[in-house]
Amino acid sequence: MNVRKIFILIALMLVTALSLASVCLAQSSPWVQKANMPTKRYYHASSVVNGIIYVFGGWQPGVVSAVEAFEPATNTWTKKADMPTARYGLSACEVNGIIYVMGGWGQSNSLLSTVEAYEPATNTWTKKADMPIYNSLFGASVVNGIIYVFGGWTGSPGYNVFAYNPATDTWTKKSNMPTARGILSTSVLNGIIYAIAGQINSGGGTTSVVEAYDPCTDTWTKKKDIISNVSDFATCLLGNLIYSFEGWATSCSIQVYDPGTDTWRVLSDKYADRFGHTANAVNGKVYVMGGSNSSGADSLNTVKEYDPFRAPKRPSLDTDAKKLATLWGKIRATN
Repeated sequence: MNVRKIFILIALMLVTALSLASVCLAQSSPWVQKANMPTKRYYHASSVVNGIIYVFGGWQPGVVSAVEAFEPATNTWTKKADMPTARYGLSACEVNGIIYVMGGWGQSNSLLSTVEAYEPATNTWTKKADMPIYNSLFGASVVNGIIYVFGGWTGSPGYNVFAYNPATDTWTKKSNMPTARGILSTSVLNGIIYAIAGQINSGGGTTSVVEAYDPCTDTWTKKKDIISNVSDFATCLLGNLIYSFEGWATSCSIQVYDPGTDTWRVLSDKYADRFGHTANAVNGKVYVMGGSNSSGADSLNTVKEYDPFRAPKRPSLDTDAKKLATLWGKIRATN
C-alpha cells in the first residue's frame, strides 16, 4: 500500500470521528427553560384554553389567590383576575372554554368544597354549586363535557368519585375507586380515565396502583402498576402516551404509560427534584410549572418545556463503521 492511500485512510477516520463528535455536540436536552411564573407556588392548579395555560392559587408559603396566564408561543406571562377564594390543593378542569376550579384548602387550612368558574374571554369569575364533600388534592378529568373527581384528601385518603355537569350545575355520585388515595393524578385517553398512584395513608405512604374508570359503564378495571410508587406528581397526555413527571417518594423522574399495551417504561430525562407541580401539553410539548424542591423548604416559579422528540439522538457506531469499511474497500480496490 502506498503512503498516499494511508494518508487518505487516516483522513477518512478523522472525518468520521469529527462527524460523530459534531453529532454529540449537537444533541440537545429534551428540557428547555422558559420564562418564570411571576408567583412562586406549589399545590396549585392549571388548565389550558386555546393554547394558553392558566395557573390558579397554590401555596407560597401562605395561601395564594393569584391567577396568571402563560402563552407558550411568545413565552410570556399575563396577570389575570384573582380567584374569589384563595386556596391550595385545588383542581381545575376546562369545559367549553370555561375553567372550573374546585376544592382545596383555604385560609387557616380550612377544607373547601367551593367551585368557581373562570371565563378567560371576559376575565371574570362565577360561583357554582359546591362539591358534595369538602375535599383537596384529588384527581379531576373531563370526558364528554362532564368533570369527574377522584379520591382526594379529607384528613385521610378518599375513594369517592363524583361527576359534575356544568350544563346543569349539578353533582352526581359515581362508583368508588377500588383503592382509596389522595394526591394522585388522572389522565384521559379515548374516553377512559386513568387514576394513577397517590398517597394511601397520613404517614406519607405512597402506592403504585393504576385503575381505569369507564364513565359510560361507571366501572373500574385494574391496570399495570406504575414502576415506582409516587404521589404529589403530575401526569399529562402526549400523543397516545401518559407521561408522569417527578413527584414525592420516587426514584424515577419520568415514567411513561402506554394504555394500548398496558405497559410502563422509565425515561432518564430528569432535570430536577420537585413535587406539587403541574404539567400541561400545548402543541406537542409539555410545560411543567412551579412545585417545591425535594425538601419542601421552598416554593418554585420555574417553568420547563419538555419535548420528547428533542431527546438526544445517539449516532450509530455500527452504521458509521460500515461506511468507513466500504470506503476503505474502495481504496483497496484501486490499489
